[in-house]
Amino acid sequence: MEPVKRVKDLFLTHRDSELAVPMAKYMKDKFPFLGIKKPVREELLKQFYRESGILKEPFQEDFVLALWEQAEREYQYAALDYIKRSLKKIAKHDLPLMERLITTKSWWDTVDMLAQHPVGTIARKYPEVVPETIVGWAAGEQMWLRRAAILFQLKYKEKTDEQLLFQIIKWNAKSSEFFIQKAIGWALREYSKTSPAAVRQFIVQNELPPLSVREGSKYLGPA
Repeated sequence: MEPVKRVKDLFLTHRDSELAVPMAKYMKDKFPFLGIKKPVREELLKQFYRESGILKEPFQEDFVLALWEQAEREYQYAALDYIKRSLKKIAKHDLPLMERLITTKSWWDTVDMLAQHPVGTIARKYPEVVPETIVGWAAGEQMWLRRAAILFQLKYKEKTDEQLLFQIIKWNAKSSEFFIQKAIGWALREYSKTSPAAVRQFIVQNELPPLSVREGSKYLGPA
């Protein structure tokens, strides 16, 4: 049986139309839902992995894209789960796939995971993709790619390229987009755990949106 059909069969037998309504509402009704909560979905995917053996095979882009094409949001979450479990297999040539996913059926729930995990992993393993591709995202017109560029170093801690992070934020500091302003604050707040003095100085010396300053300063004590 095709992997996507296996996932669909499992999910469809556990759909809950009553739960689907509030789940869709939480995501501003951007996408329909089957009504499968995360704990149930995770158990179903564990069953799928066990029965299919797909995690023992090479990374399957076609499987990811087929899940992404499904209407209900849980299928995109299944694709993200598979990607996260396949990070050791993901290589430089998979970055265009991640770009495609970031810019398709885009919302924070998928974009943020893609930025932090596969994009962050690829950029760490193949740093040349930063000037080749991610810098272009940061300075481009596509809002979700800009958010991904701001967030891809979120888990880097002391390995964060501080100069790059601050430059990307400067390029986006004049944006009126809520999701950009929020991402700037999140990135600064996370990096402040590693380098609070640098973040404090950056906030003081640069004109940032109030939302970004408020979010970015949460862990900073008095100057």
